[in-house]
Amino acid sequence: MKDFDFVIIGGGCAGLSLAYELDINKKLEDKTLAIIEPRDEYKKDKTWSFWKTFSHNFDDCVKKNWKHFSINVPKKTRHVECDSYPYQTIDSGLFYEKINNKLKENKNIYYYKNDENIDLENALVFNSVPNLNNQNNGLWQHFCGVEIETKKDFFDDEIMNLMDFDCEQRGSVHFFYTLPYSKKTALVETTWLSEMNDNSQKDYDEQIKQYIENNLNLKDYKITYKEEGSIPLFYPVNQKIKNKINIGTAGGMTRLSTGYTFLNIQEQSKFIRENLENIDNLKIFQIKRKYQFLDKIFLNVLKNNPNKMPNVFFRMFNNKSNKVIKFLSNKSNIFEDFSIILKMPKWIFIKALF
Repeated sequence: MKDFDFVIIGGGCAGLSLAYELDINKKLEDKTLAIIEPRDEYKKDKTWSFWKTFSHNFDDCVKKNWKHFSINVPKKTRHVECDSYPYQTIDSGLFYEKINNKLKENKNIYYYKNDENIDLENALVFNSVPNLNNQNNGLWQHFCGVEIETKKDFFDDEIMNLMDFDCEQRGSVHFFYTLPYSKKTALVETTWLSEMNDNSQKDYDEQIKQYIENNLNLKDYKITYKEEGSIPLFYPVNQKIKNKINIGTAGGMTRLSTGYTFLNIQEQSKFIRENLENIDNLKIFQIKRKYQFLDKIFLNVLKNNPNKMPNVFFRMFNNKSNKVIKFLSNKSNIFEDFSIILKMPKWIFIKALF
């Protein structure tokens, strides 16, 4: 068996973010780290987006910033400014390349495809692989997106479309999401908030084709990249082990009402680095309980009243944009929370409490 001071299970966003945070802050100069990741190679496979509410380590991996966005329901559009907290999207290919190139310079860091010969009992283990067995009946955010390219200028790349609900809902919550990287390129994504066992919603390719051609009124384009994924809108139940810390989605870093995870991972990584010598402290980092409570109510409304949700999201942004962005990014104060709650349709949210 091979002995290491630290073991990271899962070399995705959470695992690599933590390894990078430890490495650049000199926490691995005299400590050894094993990263367990089965993939044969790293290549672009995801797009991570968020409002930049604080500085992070990956500005050089940002593909695009936007200071304006829109949200649509049938026959209505709301334009929103976000100058203070620009919306950013990170290219996972650049992210993987930056981190792995840096980690490979450290002779104390090792990569393995499995943990068969790794001593997990005497190491401090950081697990980023959530236990999602038998939880398909919970709510998920599942999506498929394509990057497209046009021959002529078509997109307004100064504004991104956060949510377009002017599409088939099929008894759930469905919207499209468009990130224009330039006047000729964009990511167009179909997104569902529903249970995963409804296969009738998974004709993603046809949904995207119809949206591009009929809603965007774009006929002449080519697809250059495709991604597909799903985010659990519930907290995974992971076995508690004395020497194991769950990180990323496995550690509850996904904001359940939004699916946003990337910046929460960066905060958790920084917290671990700052408290590395005290394992008891490492186990207490979590999204604030007020957001967990509010998200539970929000998801109850979503599950029981999916037809109301387009209007709920639309009304939410009938506030000062900074308030809403801070609320969705776990940075709001109690006064900002109340100002947003008061904009919501009160009766369905009151019923969701019980």
